[in-house]
Amino acid sequence: MIIEVDAVTVAGPVGLPLAGELDVQAACGIMHVHGRRFGEPTPLGLDYASILAAELAELGIVALGLARDRGIPLRGVSTSLAQAALLAISQYLAAATAEDDQIEDFRPGGPPFRSSDGVAYEIESLDPAVWQRFWRALEVDERVISSGWRPFLHRFATATCPLPPPLPKALAAQPIEAVERAAIRTGMTLVRVADRVIDGLPAFVVSGLGRGHRPVRPAVPLPLSGLVVLESCRRVQGPLAGHLLRLLGATVLRIEPPGGDPLRWVPPIAGDASARFRALNDGKEVIEIDLGTRNGRSHLLDLAVGADVFLHNWAPGKAARWSLSALDLARARPGILYAHASGWGAELGPEPPVGTDFVVQAHAGVPPSLMTIVDVFGGVVCAHGIVTALARGATRADSSLLSAASKLNAGARRRCDRPLTVPVCDDLAALAADPRFSRALIQDDCALVASPWKFTS
Repeated sequence: MIIEVDAVTVAGPVGLPLAGELDVQAACGIMHVHGRRFGEPTPLGLDYASILAAELAELGIVALGLARDRGIPLRGVSTSLAQAALLAISQYLAAATAEDDQIEDFRPGGPPFRSSDGVAYEIESLDPAVWQRFWRALEVDERVISSGWRPFLHRFATATCPLPPPLPKALAAQPIEAVERAAIRTGMTLVRVADRVIDGLPAFVVSGLGRGHRPVRPAVPLPLSGLVVLESCRRVQGPLAGHLLRLLGATVLRIEPPGGDPLRWVPPIAGDASARFRALNDGKEVIEIDLGTRNGRSHLLDLAVGADVFLHNWAPGKAARWSLSALDLARARPGILYAHASGWGAELGPEPPVGTDFVVQAHAGVPPSLMTIVDVFGGVVCAHGIVTALARGATRADSSLLSAASKLNAGARRRCDRPLTVPVCDDLAALAADPRFSRALIQDDCALVASPWKFTS
């Protein structure tokens, strides 16, 4: 079979005369979302749509080769900058189009913070108790501390962080060493914004030798049709990787705690779940398991017997504590591909700080944004690693947000100041209703982004 790889186009199925990166950022919502923290649409400081589209294209090419090896009659694949951009804003687009009366706060604002001696840095905590202890240590009023938690926590969802002014003012009054001491005492993660970029790390690492994957003759031929992915992930990076594997044809069994992933119920709601959650998890089959119990972990191992891939993004050490390491899974299902999507990989040792998008941006020197640009790119990198491992018959695939940030930096460049040829999107709901985007979107209680690839037979 001859494989035909179409060039990465600019507009793809989007019916607009897009001339390049800036047009795509403007028309497809990236400038709008990234600019929320500034109060106006603002270009990203790197060619994000182009870099993301290139990674999607590389992933598509590997998937196409895997399809050929598995006897699936596919011969061509294509993607575009516009489809990459829509994937990048998919959570924000879904939330903006949900028929929900939830009012979200999009006032401008947000870190990175700057100390009295001029050092820029990010802070991170997913625990409100840590948040309170940290600001108490800086002698901030309790009411101000409480009112700042929600915009800080929700900056991942809204791409802006309008904190009460006394909070950044309190940090600006302290030298960096004093703030770092307060962070250490209270459990807050603090990462200085790097004065150099990290690049050169491998985007993912595949290792081990497996036994290959069974041939298939599916009714709907896609590269991963007939393969089963067992996913235990939260937030963005891991779920997005599982989402992309599903779009490539895999059956994804998503493990959630009893009662479901709490993020399912975070407004705005679209149909029977959070719109943002649906953007990353629609179409997956869900199995509720309490992995904190021995019976729950035994249930996961039973499910692994029928799976080809196990994907998780648990914190460092949790797999070992739960006896769900790569070796444990291999005993249950010899040849299974064990994939881990982490925050820091092995770069910061066995006990790294909390590894989320914004602190990884700071550490790696990525041009800063309150869009989840590293999370999204990390999800694509993770899926790329998994498909590469499947194609090689490997049994392990490891990637991280830091490795994704490194690859972003390696491909980053600033655009030339060419004039825009299209209007700048300032309303995601209007974008979703525009018929020129209809072939790239799926309307189902909210606007969901269709597969970024087109495969041809």
